[in-house]
Amino acid sequence: MFKIGNVEIKNSIVLAPLAGYTNQAYRKIIKEFGVGLVYTEMISAKGLVYDNDKTWYLTEIADSEHPIAVQLFGGNAEDLVKAAVMIDQKTKADIIDINMGCPVKKVIKADSGVKMMLDIKKAYDIVSQVVQAVKKPVSIKMRAGWDHQNVNCCEFAKAMEQAGVAMITIHGRTKSDLYGGRVNLDYIKKVKKSVKIPVIGNGDIKSVKDAVRMFEYTNVDGIMVGRGTLGNPWLMRDLVDYFSGKTTDAPPTKKEKIAMIRRHFQELLQIKSEKIAVLEMRTLAAWYVKGFQYAKEFKQKLISIKTKEELNLLIDELEKSINEE
Repeated sequence: MFKIGNVEIKNSIVLAPLAGYTNQAYRKIIKEFGVGLVYTEMISAKGLVYDNDKTWYLTEIADSEHPIAVQLFGGNAEDLVKAAVMIDQKTKADIIDINMGCPVKKVIKADSGVKMMLDIKKAYDIVSQVVQAVKKPVSIKMRAGWDHQNVNCCEFAKAMEQAGVAMITIHGRTKSDLYGGRVNLDYIKKVKKSVKIPVIGNGDIKSVKDAVRMFEYTNVDGIMVGRGTLGNPWLMRDLVDYFSGKTTDAPPTKKEKIAMIRRHFQELLQIKSEKIAVLEMRTLAAWYVKGFQYAKEFKQKLISIKTKEELNLLIDELEKSINEE
């Protein structure tokens, strides 16, 4: 257990912000496994300032989701401060997070994400203005630096602490690494040593063993898991159980995975149009069937699915195929 400002986090397992994935439907599923903190998808500060309906939709939070962090991205102080004040006053968010780690071109083009790490003074000025403008605790998510010639994570973390952030998450890669190679735990360890506020480690956690390795090597306060949960939300259950001293359950069976595909689809239909829910589920279902005997055939059929009836029939077909194995 640790605190982010005045917000108590009951355990050290955190769901990462994943664009296109960590919507209300997925957060609801993950939260049921007992994680300490969840994040929204990355939200455009400019989109909130311009009162874009699609952007505001991303800020919707159910009562069961607390504690939850809303993550913003933006390249200038005016937009970020205005958006943070809106999140502070108009949403159920517990924590306001600023993305300073996203390596995607579209985000970098807007002078945001990991590009903010190239100018520590500018980042300090922006973050300190945000902290002063809101009542809720502010956190940041960062990387090790721009590239291996510009690794400035410790200096950057210290500046962010001085600017008033209540917690730092660090992904142990540089921008130039994207998601390739292995996460470098030394970067995370050094950041943890360089500040007094809580630090959360992020990157390459796909098993309990990976999580143990990160905790033991870096001494972080928490671990953030994102892509490792895709098709395997049970990883969060295993992590929560392991670090609370409980016996971890057996891996999910194929039947349990198919049941989760159905559940995930139903949750999406509650919050999105049928067209969007089906489109998103075509990607999500492909993650769940990894390792299935008929996975390739199932994925090929998914591509042409357009309605909920078609998708439900295809899931029925998949279930029948595993019964015959």
